[in-house]
Amino acid sequence: MRRRTLGTLVLLAILSLAGVVFTQVMWLKRAQQYEHEQVALQELHQQQLDKQFNDRVVIALTDVTERILSITKDPSDLFDAVKQERPNYFVVSINDTIHPYLLESLLQQEFKRRNINEDFEYGIYDCFTDSIVYGNYVSLGDSAHKAPAPHSKLLKLDKDGHYFGVYFPRRSASAWSPKPEGPINWIYPAVVSFIVFAFFAYSMWVILRQKRLGEMKNDFIGNMTHELKTPISTIALSSEVLSGPDIAKEPERLRKYARIIHSENERLRMQVERVLQLATLDNGGPALEEEPVDLHELLRETVHSFDLLLKERGGSCTLDLRAADPVVLGDRVHLGNILFNLVDNAVKYSKGAPAVRITTGNEGHRVRVAVADKGIGIKKEDLRNIFERFFRVHTGNIHDVKGFGLGLHYVAEMVRAHRGKVHVDSSPGKGSTFTLEFPLAGKNRNT
Repeated sequence: MRRRTLGTLVLLAILSLAGVVFTQVMWLKRAQQYEHEQVALQELHQQQLDKQFNDRVVIALTDVTERILSITKDPSDLFDAVKQERPNYFVVSINDTIHPYLLESLLQQEFKRRNINEDFEYGIYDCFTDSIVYGNYVSLGDSAHKAPAPHSKLLKLDKDGHYFGVYFPRRSASAWSPKPEGPINWIYPAVVSFIVFAFFAYSMWVILRQKRLGEMKNDFIGNMTHELKTPISTIALSSEVLSGPDIAKEPERLRKYARIIHSENERLRMQVERVLQLATLDNGGPALEEEPVDLHELLRETVHSFDLLLKERGGSCTLDLRAADPVVLGDRVHLGNILFNLVDNAVKYSKGAPAVRITTGNEGHRVRVAVADKGIGIKKEDLRNIFERFFRVHTGNIHDVKGFGLGLHYVAEMVRAHRGKVHVDSSPGKGSTFTLEFPLAGKNRNT
């Protein structure tokens, strides 16, 4: 996929995600606006119901007052006798005291006549004690399904005349009140948006990673083609020379071209071995033939195989084997390949004469192997990628370093297969140190 095409797809995906989030936000705002409008309508409706109830109560209490005046044969006219002191508390002024039972009977009759089915309490002002004397709790509703409200202390007014009060205890509880807004309306859209965003981010990560792997794989194919073509061409030319009729008369020249063919053939074999290592990892990892392996012995064999190359480049490889117990349980072939790859990198990525130092030691139930060089080093931003397949560190002006980007990936996979760890410390221009840790043979199964 071309970079421009990928950029266009990413841009369209971001715009789509932004559109989804914007649509959800707008939908929530409209839903909240609609909810607020419904709340306002219900509040207005409740206010109208409350006003109708209050008007019926005032009319009923006015009729009760007139009947009291009629019973007591009081010729006076009480103007504006009914006052609403609270939303659910009414006070009625009268000229004289009244018996509670008579008042209760009159209230029940008038409330039923006015279709007022609310439970109520009443009390009569006592001039001698200057307090409201509690009358009774009267249930006009469905008392079989309603528990009586708790007794309330009726409000005493700052006045000296006779009066009685009527209190509706259930009015404050029955009055409608809007539900407080909570975060619940935002939870579901937020969760959905988070899932969509997470899936989008993961998809972008996978696409970019696959694109990067594709580019590295293309580089690998190019490098492999070049690496295989060069020794094949050299072997072909040398073979043509050796097939000449006069080559037998020049023994020294014959040996020279024979050495070239042997060297290029060994180079070709190593490249094929690297590709086979990649195929082994792709097939789910190799089947390890575990046996006790002495890492000191294996290190000596590995370093010995580099004697000729180090001699040609004027370099050295120093062994500092301090591990008291260097025996691990593992596959000798793959452990040898691990050490070979690390030493090979240390030699290849060194300027001038390579200076490689290999040290070993024991830490608890593990053996540690450190391969240090004084080569070109690795940049900090490349350290996290060096164990990835096909990844190669840019070598700047050094163009003679060949490879497929498989060596360190193979090292990391094989170290994990042997239940070990690999770590690298490096500074550009100062060299690198690769540290391996393996469990000892006697402790391998318990760690």
